[in-house]
Parts: sequence; structure tokens; C-alpha cells
Amino acid sequence: MSASSPAALSPARGPLGDLARFGDAPALVTATTRLSHRELADATAAFAARLGYERRLVLLAGRNDVSSLVAYLGTLGAGHVPLLCDARHLDRLIELYRPDTVVRDGVIESHRPSAQHQLHPDLALLLSTSGSTGSPKLVRLSRRNLISNAAAIADYLQLRPTDRAVTTLPPHYCYGLSVIHSHLAIGASLVLTEHSVVDDAFWTLAEQQQITSFAGVPYTFDLLDRVGFPERAPTSLRHVTQAGGRLRPERVAELAGLATARGFDFVVMYGATEATARMAWLPPEQAANAPDAIGLPIPGGSFRLEPIPGENAELGELVYSGPNVMLGYAESPADLARGAELNELRTGDVARIGADGLVRIVGRRSRFAKIYGLRIDLDEAERALEAAGLPARCADGGETLIVALTGPLTSEHRRTVLATALQQWGLPAGAVRLVEVDAFPRLANDKVDYRALVSLAQAPPPTASTPETTATPQVRIERAFAEILGRPVGARDTFLELGGDSLSYVEASVRLEQIIGELPPKWHTLEIQTLAAAASTRPRRGRVLETSVVLRAVAIFAIVSSHANLLTLLGGAHLLLGISGYNYIRFQPHGETRERVRAHLSSAARIAVPAMLWIGAVTLATGTYPWRSVFLVNGLISRGWSEPAWHFWFIEVLVLQLLVLAALTCLPAWRRAEARWPFWLPFAIACGALVTRYELWEPRGGDDIHRTHMVLWIFALGCAIARAEHRWQRIAVSVLTVAALPGFFENTARELFVALGLLLLIWVHSIRLPNVVAVAVTTLASASMYIYLTHWQVYPWLEDRVPALAVLTSFAVGITAAAVARRLGLRLRALSASALSRGRQRGPAAPVESRVPSQP
Repeated sequence: MSASSPAALSPARGPLGDLARFGDAPALVTATTRLSHRELADATAAFAARLGYERRLVLLAGRNDVSSLVAYLGTLGAGHVPLLCDARHLDRLIELYRPDTVVRDGVIESHRPSAQHQLHPDLALLLSTSGSTGSPKLVRLSRRNLISNAAAIADYLQLRPTDRAVTTLPPHYCYGLSVIHSHLAIGASLVLTEHSVVDDAFWTLAEQQQITSFAGVPYTFDLLDRVGFPERAPTSLRHVTQAGGRLRPERVAELAGLATARGFDFVVMYGATEATARMAWLPPEQAANAPDAIGLPIPGGSFRLEPIPGENAELGELVYSGPNVMLGYAESPADLARGAELNELRTGDVARIGADGLVRIVGRRSRFAKIYGLRIDLDEAERALEAAGLPARCADGGETLIVALTGPLTSEHRRTVLATALQQWGLPAGAVRLVEVDAFPRLANDKVDYRALVSLAQAPPPTASTPETTATPQVRIERAFAEILGRPVGARDTFLELGGDSLSYVEASVRLEQIIGELPPKWHTLEIQTLAAAASTRPRRGRVLETSVVLRAVAIFAIVSSHANLLTLLGGAHLLLGISGYNYIRFQPHGETRERVRAHLSSAARIAVPAMLWIGAVTLATGTYPWRSVFLVNGLISRGWSEPAWHFWFIEVLVLQLLVLAALTCLPAWRRAEARWPFWLPFAIACGALVTRYELWEPRGGDDIHRTHMVLWIFALGCAIARAEHRWQRIAVSVLTVAALPGFFENTARELFVALGLLLLIWVHSIRLPNVVAVAVTTLASASMYIYLTHWQVYPWLEDRVPALAVLTSFAVGITAAAVARRLGLRLRALSASALSRGRQRGPAAPVESRVPSQP
């Protein structure tokens, strides 16, 4: 036991200095409270007095609120040793370290009359390794560590007393704690909030309090994409920092460009709890040109490369030296009496140092993964799962923790793995990918081939062997989506996140309805486990189909029937164009700009490639079409209408609009407008595009109703319909529909047909149909594009003699073409994934069969 005299414990004079020296300048700000530095010093001194003057180990579990921070600063400032932790690990750490005092959310829950621990005089703070795993191994930090790291951060970020940081990370995480230390140490202030960056309340508070600093891990920036960060960021922002895991270089460059455009600095940082927080920083002016670098050592620190046997001479293990290197680890209470044991830190990262002095990480030497900003010891993960009764092998999947298990995966297995991942490491279910194997792949030396496990996890799943009749709804849904989309599927995935689009939507909805019954609204955005929970065993009378699906079938029926002289029902292609705009919004991906652009280009390719192949083949065989039609540019080049060159005008218009939208998505201004005005942007475009519809402006090609500039308003109107969530918005798009269509075709019946279809799309979500009709409707809808492509070569043979047979034969050929195209697409995707997997593996591995890789 180590007791200290009252003089040795000086409230409010810890590593951050005397907080009162900054007087009445704001220190802590919340939505309802404001404490000055002087008031904060008084509050921390009062808390310290409650702990007493005998130096003790204090276990604190808190949040980003005033009471928790006062308790921590009071403990630290008075010379006690705080052990900060996640509240989920509180009981475990109490059992392991038997703290003298336990504080939860700023409230003392237990307090021994006398301290029971030998605490080294230099020991100032205890943190879990990267604040992630709940491991009994703690990082021992000294007063010198805390002072030097806070000063270095304030130095390279050029912090000012007027700066104000908002809390985006938990205080027990070294990155979040470094924000607190570096700001309070120089007299700056903190805006405390527990709101997530996806909450409107977070941004309201950030704007009201004029924050200047914002910190995030890679996952934070994924969330920011969902809320339109460029538009939400307050104009007061001076710098945004990133650490806690590697961002892709393209993402770094994108954020650096955004920062430059918006007038703030984007600072990439590198560190570890063992270095008190930070080891390197990338000067913001170099982020655009060196987005793959972690940067330079922080002030007072230095790097060297330790040679690795058998590795390239320019590479080595990155070793850091500086005053912020920890004292050492602690794995038991006895270790708290130990002093400094290290003068440098081996990071386990393989790196190179360029001629420009910038450090670049190229890989890992040790078995650690950094996922969602959390540092996971993969060996410890395997031990934890084995303790839970699941012998497993764990690998770093980059954005996910890959867990491989032998034997058939059961629901109980999944629950155990996910519960362990959440409780032990704080990982959400979406960050864990399960892989089922017959045996773990092995290298020639009989060690587990972890690279092969990563490849298996990334390969599309083969057909599952469990009989469909005995599988649970969740398993059946996973299989259906995996078969349709050709990729691994898990319980936490959604159809949209898996890359589903309007072309695969109809088939997926049919399969899903067979499994769960009536589909919930916006089912494509719901997790598979949520869809499975909605499964109903009640007998069904007929089937309920979404209106957009019914309208697709009606539109393609109208197109083919009119062309084959079965009946006259014009306007089907224009109705399909409005539905295409509607589906474009519904299946618009979230996430990074790069992923959104890729999705748009993929959608365009899924239409353009089969169209060009088909039209090209017909042209080679018959000479029917000019080559401008083959390359889908007839509408851009041709000056007037002529058959058959204009047969595919609808495909041309749709592909061109998707390519334009992909280009627009690259523009920050467009993304900001989309986020700020989700309904008004497409509505305004639809209204603006009426200048060509009413011939107020006549670009090249004139007023031909098959040209892109003449029908843009219909596609934009479909987009606005998808965004019309409120009644007044639906009224607005209805008025636009009714006002703009009359006179457009100079054919009243055609205008009524399109108007009725769009109004149904606006006001009627679903339609119940008899089973036999529903089967026909969904079959036509899912094959509508291929029916449109191929019917030009089918119906002319029969239209004059048997129009009905001409229509049916056109449908049959199109449906067959769609089935063949889907099988070819899945086969090509599987071959591509297989080739990629083989390319990633190094060294011989035993043959392993992967059954149903799952990504819960």
C-alpha cells in the first residue's frame, strides 16, 4: 500500500496544469450547461476532496458529459490513478484489478476506506489497449506521457484558446481522450454530447456552439456520408482529424479536397494507446499528394525502421521513440508498482520512409487488426471464441473481422460469435463475417493459412446443401439474395447494401414474398433478420405486388402489344422512363462518393452492355441497324426520326441519364444539393426541364418526344415521386403530372395512359392480384428490359397473321434472354471472384470447401 501526504496530491494541478489559470474562458459546453475553466477547476477539486488524500486506484466508466469528465479530471489532477474503461467491461476489471474506488457516470459507487495498491510514483493513467478489447492488459501511462502528447498535438494542430472541439469519440478511447487533454491544456473548450454524427441534434449543437474541431475514425466518415457532411459542417470548422484505422488513399484525397474547398484542414494521424495517442501526423497541405502516407513523427518523436529478415531492404518494422512512449503494460495489480520499461515502441507495422520523410505503412507484422477504429488481437479473439465453445480462426478482413468455423453453421453459432464480438471488442454485427469450412486451410508448414481464409470470405457462396423445406426464413432469404446477387450474404445485410438494383428487384421481391408473405414497405432497405422476423404463416389470398412492379409489366405489355398490332396502347416507354427515375432514387447507394459513382456506372453497364451486344449481333447478322444505334448514340447524332435506327431510343436515354448522374455525383456541389434538398432538387429539375417540353428552348433535334432533352422532365419527375414522403409533396408531383402531360404527345389517350400510371405510382403503394395474374406480372416485369430489346426481331414475323401469338412469342424470347443473361452474369462474377481469390493467396494450401459464407 502506498500512501501520499496531502501536499503530494494537488487538486486541479495534474498533467493538464492548473485549470483555473484560464479564468472565465469557457471549458465545457453542453446543450444546457456552460462551465468556465475556473468553475471546472472548482468542480474537479470538490470531487478530488471526496476521494481523500491517500493515493488510490480509481476505476471510472463514464460518458461525454460534465459529471463524468469532472470525475476523471478530479481524479487525475489530484494525483490518483484513473483506470478509464467502457461500462461494459466494468465488472470484469473490478474482478481483475480490485480498484480502491469505482465511479460510474461521475457517481462514486464504491470507495474503500484505505487504498490497497502499490502504485508507482510515475504512474498517472491506465487505459485498455486501444480502448477496444476489454483485455486485462492495460497500458501504463505517466504524467510525462500525457503532458508531452497533449503539447505535441496542440503544436502541430496549432490549437488556440478560442478553439472548441465537439466530442465524437468515447473518453475511454485514447483518441477521444487526447482531444480532451490537448484542448483543455491550452485553455480551449469542449462541446460535450452523446449524440451520434447521424443525429440532427448533433449538428444543431455543433452549429449553435460554432465548433472548430472534429475528430473521427474511418467508420465516422462512413456515417458522415449518409448525412451530407459537406452541407452540415459548420462554417466555423478549422480542422477535421482522422485516426483509429487506415482510410483508403482515394478517400483521404477526397476529404482533403473537400477540406480545401470548404476552408478547413483535414489532418490524418497515426498512433496507439501505447504512445499515449499520437505518433505521426500528415500535414494537411500534403494530404492530396500523399494520401497513402501516415506522415511525419509528431513534435518530440522520431521513427526508425527495424530490418525484417527476408523482407525488402527498404521496408522494416516501424519503431517509434518519444516522451509519449508508455511505461509498459500491466496484466495484474502487481504490475502497477513497476516503473518505465520501454524507451521505444515497436508498432508491428511494416513501413517505408520516403525521401520526402513521409512514412507509409505497407502491412502488419503481428496478428492485430484495426476494425471500426478498434484494435483487435486476433489470437486473443480466437481464445475468447474457444472459451465460448467455438474453436475458430480469426483473420483481418480490412473492414471486417473474419471468423472461420468448421462444420455446419447454426443460428446458435452466429449468436455466440456476435455476442462475443459485441461484449469483448465492441464490434457491431456488421463488422463480423462468418465463414464455414470443412477444415482450416493450411500452409506447407501446417500453420493456418489466414490469407486463404480472407479469400474464402470474399468469394461468392456455392449453393447451400440444407433442404429448402427445413431451412429457417432467414436462411432461405440469405440463399435467395445470394443466388440473385451472386455475393456473400448475412443477417445484417439489406438488399440495397448488397448491390441490389431495379433490374434484380423484381425477382428478389417475388422470392421474398414466397418466403415471408406480404412484403413490408421499403423492404429493400431492411436487414435480412428483420425481414425474416416478419415472416407470416397465415394463409394468403392472392399476392400483393408493389405498384412499380405492376406498372413495369403493364408498360412492357403496352409496348409489345402496340407494336404487334394486338391493340393500341401507346405511352409504355415513357411510363417506363418515369418508373426508371423512381427506381433510381430508391436504389441509390449510400456511402463514399467512389462507391456511389461505381454503382451508377454499374447500373448503366448492366443496361448498355447487353443492349450493345444484342444490337451488334443483330446488325452483324442482318445489317438492320446503323452502328450509331449499336453504340447507343443515335439520339445524339441523328437529326431526324427514322426507323429502325430509333428502336432503342429508350435504352439510349436511360443510359445517358445514368452516366450524367454518375458524373454529377462526382461534384461536391451536387452532393450537397442532394443532401440538403432531397425532394426539391429533382422536382426543380423536372420543372426546369419543361422549357424544352413547352418549346421555350429548342436544342439540336427539336421537339422530338424521343430525345433526351424532351423526356428529361419525366425521369426527373419519377425521381421526385420517389422522394415525395409527405402528402403535400405527393400533391405537388401530382399537380406537375396533370399539368405537364396534356398536349405533350398530341394524343389524349397516350397522355391519359402515362398520367394514370404516374398517379398510381404516387398514391398507391401496392396492388393485390390473384396468384396466377401475379406470377405473369412479376415474370414480365423482371424481364422487361430484355423483352424490350428482343421483341423488335420477333413480333414482325407474326404481327400480320396472329398478333396475339406475336406478343406471346416476344414475351417468351425476352424472358428466356433475361434468364440466360442472369446466369451468365452470376457465372462471370463467380469466375472473377475466384480469380481474385487465387491471386491473393500465397503459398500452398490444402483444398477447402466453403459452404455458405455469411456476413451477419
